[in-house]
Amino acid sequence: MSTDHLFRISLPPILTSHTRAIGVYTSGALFSISLFSLLDASLWSSSHLNGSLFHVTFLDWVPAIFSFLGLIIINLINKDHLLGEGAGYGDENHQWRLRVWLFVGFAALAGGLAGGVAVLVLKYVTKGAEWPALGMGVEGLLANAGVMLACVILWTAQRGDEFGYNLTL
Repeated sequence: MSTDHLFRISLPPILTSHTRAIGVYTSGALFSISLFSLLDASLWSSSHLNGSLFHVTFLDWVPAIFSFLGLIIINLINKDHLLGEGAGYGDENHQWRLRVWLFVGFAALAGGLAGGVAVLVLKYVTKGAEWPALGMGVEGLLANAGVMLACVILWTAQRGDEFGYNLTL
């Protein structure tokens, strides 16, 4: 098997710069919708429209913070350096550190999603929240799932050679 691909099954060659741009914009839109969903739940929780005893607290934001950190960590990793194709960055020690950081990023994403499920179940479902209040927990879970999906789309749409600027006169 060739070692010049990131995935075992290579992506189709139809991925041109336009489809990569669509992937980047789709990822940005998903991230924005996810952040809006979490902000909407927080603002609705503190408004006079919320007649329940359930409110969005810092506990609801912790899974989202982990998801955001995971997205940042994963997408800061250069794929060329991960594969050892970067100039001067191909030694095993450097690749090992990048793989550890990639694992930490995906673990933060998974922890954020699991935390969103835990907050939904433990804070809202087991305490018998009805739908308008239950919606705050659902929006938190959807925000974490959206950030995870945005991260995967952005990671797939990026190419390693797009990290540098090509400045010519």
